[in-house]
Amino acid sequence: MQIQDLPFSDPGVPDARSGPRFLLWLGRNQLGGQLKSLAWGLLHFLSIAGLPYTVGYAVQAVVDRSGSRLALAGAVIGVCGIGIALGDTMLHRTAVTNWITAAARVQQLLARKTAQLGAALTRRVAAGEVVAVSTGDVEKIGWFVEALSRFAAAALTVVLVCVGLVVYQPALGVVVAVGMPVLALAVLPLLPRATRRADVQREKAGRATELASDTVAGLRVLRGIGGEELFLDRYRRASQEVRHAAVRNARMWSLISAIQVLLPGLLLIAVVWYGVGLAREGRITVGELVTVYSAVGLLTYPLRHFEEIAMAYSFSRPSAKRAARVLSLERITSEAGSREGDVPSGDLYDPATGLLAPSGRLTAVVCGDPDAAGRLAQRLGGHAPVDTSELPSVLLGGVPLDELPLDTARTAVLVQDKDPVLLSGTLRELLDVPASGTVTARAALAAAQCADVLDALVQGALDAADPMDARITERGRSLSGGQRQRLALARSLITDPEALVLDEPTSAVDSHTEARVADGIRKLREGRTTVVFTSSPLLLDRADRVVLVHEGEVAAVGAHRELLLSEPRYRAVVTRETDAEAAERERADGLDARRPPLHPQGEQEPARLDALHEMDELQEIEETA
Repeated sequence: MQIQDLPFSDPGVPDARSGPRFLLWLGRNQLGGQLKSLAWGLLHFLSIAGLPYTVGYAVQAVVDRSGSRLALAGAVIGVCGIGIALGDTMLHRTAVTNWITAAARVQQLLARKTAQLGAALTRRVAAGEVVAVSTGDVEKIGWFVEALSRFAAAALTVVLVCVGLVVYQPALGVVVAVGMPVLALAVLPLLPRATRRADVQREKAGRATELASDTVAGLRVLRGIGGEELFLDRYRRASQEVRHAAVRNARMWSLISAIQVLLPGLLLIAVVWYGVGLAREGRITVGELVTVYSAVGLLTYPLRHFEEIAMAYSFSRPSAKRAARVLSLERITSEAGSREGDVPSGDLYDPATGLLAPSGRLTAVVCGDPDAAGRLAQRLGGHAPVDTSELPSVLLGGVPLDELPLDTARTAVLVQDKDPVLLSGTLRELLDVPASGTVTARAALAAAQCADVLDALVQGALDAADPMDARITERGRSLSGGQRQRLALARSLITDPEALVLDEPTSAVDSHTEARVADGIRKLREGRTTVVFTSSPLLLDRADRVVLVHEGEVAAVGAHRELLLSEPRYRAVVTRETDAEAAERERADGLDARRPPLHPQGEQEPARLDALHEMDELQEIEETA
């Protein structure tokens, strides 16, 4: 696999049972690149390891005054130099290729999993954690995959050099062969503590990233209430915690590095001291002493890769564990399997709550708990939250959504969250989404009342005469909350799904605009199934039917004005009536019931008068709009 061949046509199915298994799976998929890197690494390290023998041979040739052997030693040194240069160049090339391709494979897997889970991902994993996994963790995993082949080449080189020294000069070779494993394994007792400190640093960095993301996303609101300094102080404290954890982590790794320098130095001293004694006794030649000394000195270079692989594994293991956790998440489906075929149509029905949205009609759902409303909206789209995964599947035309393939389910039912995200790019790119083709961009924008949004985009663009070519900043932060909400609504309307579920689509819009948006949704979605979760009287009054969901069950069904008069729980949610106000109204109702009528026909009940006043207000808003 070469870098120019990226992205992968199919990144594969990862083994996400644990972090080490995921790393092993990555290594198997990078086997060809790993073998190439291993081969070039052996050429590089063995060329370096060959220098001590040729240098010792050259020194002995000078001592023996042999010009031919000196020339041969020079030629071999030249060949080793070429091998070192060629091996180092190609080792770096193949190792970096392994790094980039491994990181790209992990990013593709994460992107695919994100697309499969959709909004359910951030309900199961924190947003900061997702960002950290897709950025820093991917880099650390790639680092370990890249360092693995270089470590293997270095380890084989150390073994071959030790064996060669034992054969070449047994007296000194045995000392080196015993000392090298000690050098390689001396830092192992420190690795668990270093790994724990790396985990703490990574955990604190993830928290700081999540806090920074939340602060930036809500900066406009924080400035409005004067709370930006409070959140900035929180981020400063989190940043300082990350710094302290990084310093503690660096201290441990500096100790490991110091040991890796100290122990080879002690081995060199022992070899020289013992070798000088052997040379004085005449048991070895000066050239053999120089060869062994040079070999031990040069072996410190491949030994550094033992420290690197330990560091890479310590950092990549928790990163791989987090990536495996994300990749192991699955969309919850029923055990009956998946149905293939056309997109189903018909009534949208939730057996768990009894909520029914008849086909081709606009159904408004009122729920006193906003969080419960959000969970129910996700259930209607087939994205069951974790805490409701054991409930029966929602049915569309009698077909369980959990038994449909993911693409079919998303084509059948589209759910717009309460806080939809606008990606950066042009407006044309924002509205370039999978759609039936029936609803045009112009019609969707008009229904969502986006005329002022288009004007704002053109005014803010320097070189875009057409609003469709105007750029939207990241998450639409250059727009107001109501403008972002209406653009998201237009994006949902243009898809024209069989069933559209909207969760508070006009919560950030003023009353006059909300009335026009309600009319636009009703007109554009005529003949299509639409479910709107809202407590706005303007939207409720335009719905074909209104459903009150109380404590997880359907409590009442009817028209908005009927429910206002007959259902106290509905009236409390829609009119924001407090318990004290309800008690006062009931007391007034009791007093009025005992009074004689003021007119022969009788006086209207106070509750009915309140409802009529509200209807008059709605009528006035409509006329003004």
